[in-house]
Amino acid sequence: MKKTDPEINRRQFLKNGAFAVAAIGAVGVGVNYLRKPNEENTLTLLRPPGAILEDEFIYACIKCGLCVQICPIEAVKLAGISDGLSYGTPYIDPLAQACDFSCDAMQCVETCPTAALDFVLFKKAGEGALIEYQKANPTPGPDYNPFVVQSQAMKATTKMGLAVIDNSTCLAVKGKGFKGVPRESGFEGVYRSPNPKREERKASLVNNHQFDREICDLCVTECPIGEIAIILEEKTGANGSKLWQPKVLDACTGCGVCVMVCPTTPSSIIIEKLEMV
Repeated sequence: MKKTDPEINRRQFLKNGAFAVAAIGAVGVGVNYLRKPNEENTLTLLRPPGAILEDEFIYACIKCGLCVQICPIEAVKLAGISDGLSYGTPYIDPLAQACDFSCDAMQCVETCPTAALDFVLFKKAGEGALIEYQKANPTPGPDYNPFVVQSQAMKATTKMGLAVIDNSTCLAVKGKGFKGVPRESGFEGVYRSPNPKREERKASLVNNHQFDREICDLCVTECPIGEIAIILEEKTGANGSKLWQPKVLDACTGCGVCVMVCPTTPSSIIIEKLEMV
């Protein structure tokens, strides 16, 4: 049996050790590179409904993409490599495609296999709403639909973020109206009108909706949560003139529909990220 030269073994050991040290150093640099942009994501990446705290979310999420696949309006996207440790995790860009709750069932949350999107709060909200409804309506009519009762409660429980109005560009604040379609030609974002009197009960292109408003109020009338989330508040100016101010209420979910349908460029509304606790 041929013996191995001890000197060769020694050189190989040192060479392997050098490679190992270099590799560990590279990993450390890579982790630091990824970690730095992730600090900004706490304030910038709007997570889907039910997302747990950001520091926990990026490790709980296994980047399976099920929430992306199941969203009927393709509102959920996956973060890119420039997003650091958030790479491959889901987020929503409301300016491009807001979450309008078209699924009616929080499907992105229900399909999450690791509870990075936690369904517990929504489940409790739905069950509680159903109990309260049944107490108030012991003999419900033929149109009673328990799913609708639960769905509305689950939507209202969502806290992705909070809408913030830029008064310097808001048309309502300036006393201006709006006529036409909200977004630029070719915009592909969709949403479902919350107005039951309209025929469009399925999600359709934002620019399929024509508006003619004396005072712009699209952020109010197109909100899927309704006037418990945002209202147009009448105020009196210094000279006695009427002023209008969109007022965001506690029930705002941060879904971003108001951002997407706002006709100003840039949008007069942004969503400040919130985290469910």
